[in-house]
Amino acid sequence: MDHSENPYWELFNSQLENQYRTGSTSYQERRQKLNALQDALVHTYRDKIRDALYADFKKPFLETDLTEIYQVSGEINLAIKKLRTWMRPFSVPTPLALLGTSSSYLYEPKGVCLILSPWNFPVNLTFGPLVSAIAAGNTAVIKPSERTPNTAAVMAEIVSALFPREEVALVEGRAEVAQELLKLPFNHIFFTGSTKVGKLVMKSAAENLTSVTLELGGKSPTIVDNTANLKTAAKKIVWGKFLNSGQICVSPDYILVHEDSMEELIYQMQRYIRSFYNNDASTSGSYSAIVDTDHHRRLVDHLEDARSKGARIEYGGTYKEELKYLEPTLVSRVPENASLLGEEIFGPILPILGYRNIQEAIDYVNAGEKPLALYIYSKKNTTIKQVLHQTRAGSTAINTNVLQYTNPYLPFGGSNNSGIGKSHGFYGFQEFSNQRSVIRQHTISGLELLFPPYTAFKQKLAN
Repeated sequence: MDHSENPYWELFNSQLENQYRTGSTSYQERRQKLNALQDALVHTYRDKIRDALYADFKKPFLETDLTEIYQVSGEINLAIKKLRTWMRPFSVPTPLALLGTSSSYLYEPKGVCLILSPWNFPVNLTFGPLVSAIAAGNTAVIKPSERTPNTAAVMAEIVSALFPREEVALVEGRAEVAQELLKLPFNHIFFTGSTKVGKLVMKSAAENLTSVTLELGGKSPTIVDNTANLKTAAKKIVWGKFLNSGQICVSPDYILVHEDSMEELIYQMQRYIRSFYNNDASTSGSYSAIVDTDHHRRLVDHLEDARSKGARIEYGGTYKEELKYLEPTLVSRVPENASLLGEEIFGPILPILGYRNIQEAIDYVNAGEKPLALYIYSKKNTTIKQVLHQTRAGSTAINTNVLQYTNPYLPFGGSNNSGIGKSHGFYGFQEFSNQRSVIRQHTISGLELLFPPYTAFKQKLAN
């Protein structure tokens, strides 16, 4: 296929021609690149990143440090610590029939990679995958979201200062830019975003038989049984749900709480919302705005749909379009046909549903697509095991939430509708690598005794 008319062909081709030089870099060279990125994020550009994210959607500085800068810094630290081991050949056993040979495999770079990153954690979800791509020895083209233009501009400045374009390049622009990039025959595509767009990315990748990592989302449930410490559960759920104003792929999407505990859990969550964000969260320095008016309208429509169908607002429900503000909102008595229960919310609205026995909660979860995350609050090990064994999810946290994402030693990713492939630490390095098997013959192999012509004697040997 002729790609010469594609506006990004020249950039792609420069990385294509450079892929083997980049792929042959040593551990020391890759470590040097990672250290440079670390220094840029933590020191040189830290204030610019904070200001850009505040300008884009009022993200608090401390939240930027914890969820954007330090998260990537942790990925870099782990990669530098373990990269020498990841890059070495791994020996494996050789069967008796192959006596005289040795077997191993090594991780080689996939080549030219495309990273399509989202707006909700633009620094984390752009540079996190880039750390893995660099560690694995790839070149990379990055296309960040146009919904956070100030942050995209700072990231473009960082990339151009640290890397030649034939190695790493960042391309800004609207969705049409991503569409043009997806036509090119990349060796791997790493996409983070919605399931709907993920399907389009996978369809485009299929045209070139390009491998993909898809970090998607879904309706991540939180199950709270009648043995849970409701005060602790409420505190952690409120933090996990309203962090970044609920614009998190692993945010608790809805609660399934035992009917005996519902009233108390709601009361405790109301307390913690006021404690964290004051009586008016729009004046709080700890609460983000919604990223843009389109998403704000989408969330308001969800809320008004639920209200019109008889749902009960237990807390919040106010919004200010001019500020892109939506109050932390708790909603109970949500009917099954409400849009809140039909698609991922991705905002600060939390539906609360009751259940009578744990099997009822499990069946409700399993009636939907596999979520990216599932949370369990319980003191009862038999209940925890039952939920783990009878449900499917990309990740699970027990008596906490969101934290599983922050551990770079854990694989992170979804299953089917919530994603394909894993990221973070070694698993991210592995995702951007091809496992290349190597067999080496040292002496005459016993298998050679079975080479043609086939005889009755050789049949006996084979038997």
